[in-house]
Amino acid sequence: MLVHSFGPFRLNASERLLEKDGASVIIGGRTLDLLIALIDRAGTVVGVKDLMTLVWPDVIVEEANLRVSISALRKALRDGKGGSRYIVNVAGRGYTFVAPLRKERAERPAGDNNTPIALTSRPLPEMPQFLVGRHAVVKNLAQLLLSQRFVSVVGPGGIGKTTVALAVASALRSEFEEDCVCFVDGGAIADPGDLPTAVASAIGCTAESDPLLGIVAFLTNRRTLLILDSCEHLIGAAASLTNVLFQAKTKVHLLTTSREALRMDCENVHLLQPLHYPLDEAPTALQAMATPAVQLFMERATASGYLDTLSDRDAPIVSNICRRLDGIALAIEMVATRVGVYGIHGTVDLLDNGAELVLQGRRDALPRHQSLEALHDWSYRLLSEYEQTVLARLSVFVGELTLAAAHAVVADAGDDRKALTHAIASLGDKSLIQVSSVGGRATYRLLDTTRSYASHKLAERGEKDEIARRHALYFASVLEQTRIHGSTPDNCNASQVDLSLGNIRRAMAWSFSRAGDPAIGLRLTASAAHVSPGHSLLRECQEWCEQALGSLDESERATPLEKDLQEALSTSMTHLRRNDGKLVYTAQRGPDLA
Repeated sequence: MLVHSFGPFRLNASERLLEKDGASVIIGGRTLDLLIALIDRAGTVVGVKDLMTLVWPDVIVEEANLRVSISALRKALRDGKGGSRYIVNVAGRGYTFVAPLRKERAERPAGDNNTPIALTSRPLPEMPQFLVGRHAVVKNLAQLLLSQRFVSVVGPGGIGKTTVALAVASALRSEFEEDCVCFVDGGAIADPGDLPTAVASAIGCTAESDPLLGIVAFLTNRRTLLILDSCEHLIGAAASLTNVLFQAKTKVHLLTTSREALRMDCENVHLLQPLHYPLDEAPTALQAMATPAVQLFMERATASGYLDTLSDRDAPIVSNICRRLDGIALAIEMVATRVGVYGIHGTVDLLDNGAELVLQGRRDALPRHQSLEALHDWSYRLLSEYEQTVLARLSVFVGELTLAAAHAVVADAGDDRKALTHAIASLGDKSLIQVSSVGGRATYRLLDTTRSYASHKLAERGEKDEIARRHALYFASVLEQTRIHGSTPDNCNASQVDLSLGNIRRAMAWSFSRAGDPAIGLRLTASAAHVSPGHSLLRECQEWCEQALGSLDESERATPLEKDLQEALSTSMTHLRRNDGKLVYTAQRGPDLA
């Protein structure tokens, strides 16, 4: 039987004996059971219910009993005194033992500190058996890590950063000794100050006074791969620790995962891309199954009990599901697991009714990975209050937007433009906004699942209609200036109105909705009709014009506005080759009004 040593303490679980500096420590039986349970699961977060079951297996107790025992255990260990940390409470999840552990044989005489001890590293979490679409990435990252020593895998939540990191570690096993590949789950660490202690525990290092100095000394002559997973809420501490380890000329190789880069000179950032899905809107089953997103979807669907293979009829539907989930691996897995019960078409109905955020994932997954809502909650809570406001308001945009559009719609009167620009850049750094370049100009886009989540937050803030009004007014102005001057407020060529079509459609839909403003809809319709023939919106233009004409009140009849609408309707119907009495009336009504 092994004895666990930590700090000045030795725990012999088989003899139910806790010693400090060779002297017995007297604690209650339940408190000792609690310590044994935590040490047996050191480095992992043990849930409150699980701990209560382990410590009181045959007794019904309240959570207050556990808190009392935790308090007694911390007092017996003098946890928090003199810089020592043993037990950490992870808010909303449970408790974890974080102190470095040393294992030794039970027959070792008590108090004999001269006998060599075996230092052990924490085992890697189990890697998913089905790795799809990442083999080339894993190979390239493994080579980069060996040559550069410090690599950060960065991307939005659920994209598969942890899976890739574990696959890289698995590929490099032969490059390191058995106990020299260590994993630290940053998600289990609430206080950034606990990161060095957690790392020391993971590598099997004894460092009672200054964990960071102990880690550097311990790793100086050991070729080690250290993985720091989920660092986004520990950015400062992770940056400091990795910089010290890298600059100290140790032999450690560092692999971090985060939704935001650490921004260190020695860091090599890899932006992990979503899984590819078919770009063709009507792919065959063979074409769809050639993409990793659809492969993952069908693998998880089969695991959920779906027995059919993908047909040519269903291939476009599955491809569209992967597209609307932006190729995010976790989102695809969560949705695909419903196919066994609901079928492919039933699963689409779930998504159309807004279920993607609340669908539950695996029960054994981390809490933040058990639903897309929890996944986004994790990121949202890490934002400043102003960044939360900006993210929520940006949800009004469909597809890509420009910085000028964001300033016009998101900012309140008197807002600092620099502050808003900085907030948008920060959201991009945190993988909550995608940044790309179109025609040499930066454009921004929220992933669809992020936009859905942010839209809920906007509604909770009570700002949905106000921001929708700003959005509609802005794009009415875009169309009016394009019509008059041939350029938009962004100084873009009129052809670049293509980028705004999704937003124009949304603005039109809101304007004529019950909560909208038909007057803005009339402005949008009158101007959109003049640019729509070049943008393949003829049928929509006809529908918009007919709806706008139907909403005119008597004071707006026989005005320039009606004239513009009648002329636009006539143009649309002519291009659509519609030849009936309505076209004759419309074609005559416009010149009569002129």
